[in-house]
Amino acid sequence: MAFDIAVYIDENGETTSLNDPGKLVVHRKRQGRWKVCREKEFRPVPAEGMSGLRRLMGEVLEFMGGCRVFVGNTVTGIPYFELEKSNCAVWEMQGKPRDFLDYILTREEEEHRREEKSAVVVVPVPEETGAGCYRISIKEIQENNIGVTSKQVLLPFLRQGNFYELKVLCNHIPPWLEAEFLTGKLCGEVNNIGSGELEIIITKSCCKSR
Repeated sequence: MAFDIAVYIDENGETTSLNDPGKLVVHRKRQGRWKVCREKEFRPVPAEGMSGLRRLMGEVLEFMGGCRVFVGNTVTGIPYFELEKSNCAVWEMQGKPRDFLDYILTREEEEHRREEKSAVVVVPVPEETGAGCYRISIKEIQENNIGVTSKQVLLPFLRQGNFYELKVLCNHIPPWLEAEFLTGKLCGEVNNIGSGELEIIITKSCCKSR
């Protein structure tokens, strides 16, 4: 997908502060080269104070349109607040656009991919299979880096203690879980069910026998 990047520059073509007169230039990469989509000059009026700066930012955001990446030399105070409020990614960079556009594009695309991946992640929860008996699979967590650990998924449930038995389908025994077994507060029975899969049957120490 294409990312538009808006850069606020001075008369020398280098990034500058939104508190100073400058030109906002929206760039997009087409056929391997950066092209200017549109540009507009802005002249802040210091005498207008905060209200003038807010008005200026309204004009800036309106000109940016769907572009949600802003680059300036320094972005603080009201400009930063207004950009953040509009869900814009804010970058502080020095120099001319050609010095950093590719870098920002790469970083923004990486962040976008991470957000897309996390949006489809479904965190597993123990499913009740009978009175006090539960089952859960943590295979996906162990096989893929989805931003959630087996400890984050299992430990809160185990700490609550509202279960008799929990069967965990996994690829390997999490080291932290082995440590829990060593404390004696939990008991674990491991069954190899084939194809590199394990089933760990977890019970509380007081429930070792029915």
